[in-house]
Amino acid sequence: MVSERLRWRRYFWTHMRSFDIPEFYRSPIIARVKARRKALDPRKQDFTPSDLDFGSVRVRLARHFGFCFGVENAIEISYKAVDENPGKRIFLLSQMIHNPEVNADLESRGVRFLHDTLGKELVPLDTLGADDVVIVPAFGATVELERRLTDLGVDVQKYNTTCPFVEKVWKRSAQLGGQEFAVIIHGKPQHEETRATFSHAAETGHALVVKNAEETEFLASWMEGERADVAGFWARFEGRTTEGFDPRQHLRRVGVVNQTTMLAADTQAIADRIKQAVDADPEGQFANTRDTLCYATNDNQSATQGALLAGGADVALVVGGYNSSNTSHLVELCEEKMPTFFVRNELEWKEDGVHHFDMHTGQIAVTPQPLPAAGADGGAPTVLITSGASCPDASVERVLRRVLAHYGGRDVESVLTEFERTHA
Repeated sequence: MVSERLRWRRYFWTHMRSFDIPEFYRSPIIARVKARRKALDPRKQDFTPSDLDFGSVRVRLARHFGFCFGVENAIEISYKAVDENPGKRIFLLSQMIHNPEVNADLESRGVRFLHDTLGKELVPLDTLGADDVVIVPAFGATVELERRLTDLGVDVQKYNTTCPFVEKVWKRSAQLGGQEFAVIIHGKPQHEETRATFSHAAETGHALVVKNAEETEFLASWMEGERADVAGFWARFEGRTTEGFDPRQHLRRVGVVNQTTMLAADTQAIADRIKQAVDADPEGQFANTRDTLCYATNDNQSATQGALLAGGADVALVVGGYNSSNTSHLVELCEEKMPTFFVRNELEWKEDGVHHFDMHTGQIAVTPQPLPAAGADGGAPTVLITSGASCPDASVERVLRRVLAHYGGRDVESVLTEFERTHA
């Protein structure tokens, strides 16, 4: 039987259309590489990287990176909203995606944010009315916020950019709730998408948010033998459950869904551990929710792992917004194998060095020269470059050109021509 993941992959590759996104987000270099790989592998089954040999440096591009289906859809709708509504006030519920360049450009066109990424109100909602345009970001919105805006006369559906894979998670959560399963959400509790998924799950049943494997182990152990310690449960998960949640009752029938930008392998491990705990309960039942994992996020993660398995590199540059969840997970994968630098764009190359985000401290670090002079074998170094699903290919190209400016070597056109010839 064809797996659910493969079925969805085939559906989108059959029905996926090209989106009308601004040309300045595209990259001539990246476009040629991706086009050649797609021609040879239209169903995206080959996760080996694309190598560009410039002589003085080899640039290793992950097989898949950059804007996913949901992000391109959100960008198209957002710019359409701006073009169709001259003179009107236009708002985004929060950041449209977690990329500073995209959000800054929308702001330059007059778009204002109603909330920050943590949900803090930046514009009083009561000042909005039927003449105002509100764009729902790719993360979606909570049920409560949509209702409040609708009551104010705002049309929240006309420019709703919620990712179809996020909506798929909501649909599955509703099904589980209707069958009296509690939904365990693997996600970052304060992330916009997790808050929205939690809200939608609460419409039909109960939900609980777990952040990581450590929290999951605590929960599973509690389910297996410490159910009497209700105070211990609430000490850990206060504010993470739906109203009226009773862990002694509602953790006997559960299903696991995720914030779509989390590591798919982590979500599966969490689901497996929770299933183990449920199976230890004679009254327990576990719902299979493997079909809720986002194919695009999983492909980007698999592509990064494919690059690592193909020999890795001497250093990795991961490009994207510092508050991007899916990008941060790519950083985690690379950090396990090599020195890794998380940069927003080429502008992080400054006079005192390269400014990059240290996820472990939550601070910006400065490295005078992150690019090695030679590879581990003494020859030309290999630089792995990838990006998150919210990062424009144009940003990746500009970072690539920074790398080439440092090393020099063969001209871009000759390298691309050679790549296309060897991948004919």
